[in-house]
Amino acid sequence: MRDYAQELKKRVAFIQFALKDAHCQGIVYGNSGGKDSALVGILCKLACENTLGVAMPCQSSRNFGEDMVDALAVAEQFHIETVTVDLTEVKQAICRQIEGVETLSKPSLGNIAPRLRMTTLYAIAQTRGALVAGTGNKCERYMGYFTKWGDGACDFNPISDLTVTEIYEFLAYLQAPENIIKKAPSAGLFEGQTDEDEMGVTYDEIESYMATGSCGNDHDQIIQRAHRVTEHKRRMPLIYTED
Repeated sequence: MRDYAQELKKRVAFIQFALKDAHCQGIVYGNSGGKDSALVGILCKLACENTLGVAMPCQSSRNFGEDMVDALAVAEQFHIETVTVDLTEVKQAICRQIEGVETLSKPSLGNIAPRLRMTTLYAIAQTRGALVAGTGNKCERYMGYFTKWGDGACDFNPISDLTVTEIYEFLAYLQAPENIIKKAPSAGLFEGQTDEDEMGVTYDEIESYMATGSCGNDHDQIIQRAHRVTEHKRRMPLIYTED
């Protein structure tokens, strides 16, 4: 197990360096009510008093229910200023406009909310002279389980090297609300959605594969394929050069 007391000091220092390097005095992050955003919010608040969490429900009843409750519980316990921007009508409006020229697939519909959320975070951050903190963990990054130019976009990410197990351990060390630690990870993109069901593998299997090259069953192929086909998400766009 990591030394989370030392991890806390190093990550707070990293965040403070990111702010100083960018000549910014504040941080904005999406407070989804999940484990990753909870840890990022806590770390950012410890590093910078001027930290703003933004809850951005979008259609899903879970967004307005347990996710909102959990998001506010973390904010209250760690004294993180939090605001809510309801993106439901915005998503409905953009979908109506696009449907006039193209029938949207289920994946493309699911990715609209994360991109709207990132647009919201950057609009608020730029107005406040702040940086946007990323909330993706190591397992999600390996699997490409994030939306390109959506929740994958940020100015810095203080938890991208942590596995899901380590995220939970860190939250336990910080004494985060029990609900955050116990509930099944979900992006909340649609009713009943969970990360593991959507990926087709468990986080334990992903961690095992990353550590040993195999998760010990026939799910290896699922992980290999996910990593391979999402490589474009983990690199900068290809650009043409004369060289």
